[in-house]
Amino acid sequence: MAYWIVVVDDDVTNLKMAGHILAKNNMRVSALKSGSSLLTFMQDNKPDLILLDIMMPEMDGFETLKKLRAQERMQQMGDDKQIVETPVIFLTADENEESETTGLRLGAMDFIKKPFVPEVLALRVRHTIELFRLQMDLEKEVERKTIENERLSLHVVQTLADAIDAKDTYTNGHSGRVADYSKEIARRYGYTHKKQNDIYMMGLLHDVGKIGVPDAVINKPGRLDEDEFEIIKNHPVMGARILKNIKEMPELVTGARWHHERYDGSGYPDGLKGADIPEEARIIAVADAYDAMTSHRSYRRAMDQDVVRGEIEKGRGSQFDPEFADIMLQMIDDDINYDLQEDGGGILAMSKETL
Repeated sequence: MAYWIVVVDDDVTNLKMAGHILAKNNMRVSALKSGSSLLTFMQDNKPDLILLDIMMPEMDGFETLKKLRAQERMQQMGDDKQIVETPVIFLTADENEESETTGLRLGAMDFIKKPFVPEVLALRVRHTIELFRLQMDLEKEVERKTIENERLSLHVVQTLADAIDAKDTYTNGHSGRVADYSKEIARRYGYTHKKQNDIYMMGLLHDVGKIGVPDAVINKPGRLDEDEFEIIKNHPVMGARILKNIKEMPELVTGARWHHERYDGSGYPDGLKGADIPEEARIIAVADAYDAMTSHRSYRRAMDQDVVRGEIEKGRGSQFDPEFADIMLQMIDDDINYDLQEDGGGILAMSKETL
């Protein structure tokens, strides 16, 4: 497949010369006479490389490249993938160190002097395209491996979360639901996609410290006495101690240690207050309380939705961060079929329009 080169120069002689050399080397060539023509052309085309003259009237090569990069970012802004910029080689008649520094800083890959030496022009163009494609292939491979590792990590974390939930016969799926609710609160709050995934992982492992709590305490058919409650209250500290050894994901400690802190400072284990409680922990605290109220327990059934809403509203500003409580209240109001509960369909059951 022939490489596609766009040559931009206000000098017709240079356009013809470059076009002749590149076509002779089996490359497809498009010739343009101005920076503005290039910007228009690039709205609907994706060549392999651009040869861009620096000295042009109205808009020089540097200004053209700045606008081209901004245009490429705008065109690809909706994609989660890395923005791919078309490689550019500047054409110049001067040996000017300042111009080269400016061009390289703007992202140009090389400079070619005019008048053209045919063999040099063809080789520079071909080698630049091959180098650019090699870089893209390497980045894709790194991205693929990263995704594989993230999926493996998520699978391991989900398996561990299931093991935690299995200790409590009354909270099957609790960790997964808390993770889902936390991620949705984070999404509505405006977190990036990566931060949403991070808080999902924190939600999955927020109760990991319960691994060290005796089954008899966790599954006691009734309310806990004072001593038993003190044992339960130790699970955030124990969870943080377990997760701090995962150096690759230090943020996991946040959800485990501080999801039982209260906005008014009356929570545990550290009695943090307000903004001193990490934001992610404040989100998980709302999600955790919501799931506790909407799940079956040994001493009661899941609460009615209006009762749950009232409890979240009552805890706004005392137990919960008001902003995240308000988001949870909006999620409750959007959940007209009461799917966000242990026996419901959860997040997936709510319509795409709602979520």
